[in-house]
Amino acid sequence: MATVTRASLDQRLALAKRCSREANLAGIKAAGVATIASAVPTLASVRMLPWAKANINPTGQALIICTAAGMAYFVAADKKILSLARKHSFENAPKHLKNTSFQGTGRPHPAFFRP
Repeated sequence: MATVTRASLDQRLALAKRCSREANLAGIKAAGVATIASAVPTLASVRMLPWAKANINPTGQALIICTAAGMAYFVAADKKILSLARKHSFENAPKHLKNTSFQGTGRPHPAFFRP
């Protein structure tokens, strides 16, 4: 079993904090875009459509906009966390596992695979 040093733990903690910061920033950017993208049609429809004007009060409008922003934040942050985890697990993998190119065997396929 490998021994764990304080330096390696500090290094992993710093990497985790950096990844968390990157994911948070990606989520904030996505939430900002989603807020604008959902606020414009929501607010415009409440002004122009009689049904929306009668049935969607300001609280409902805010709920529509915030729901879109919240979902965008969590989706973008989760995608960023998963991509960073995949990247770091690939970087830490042994060399023989990093070779992802397909090396064909050079053998012909069995008869049942031939056309």
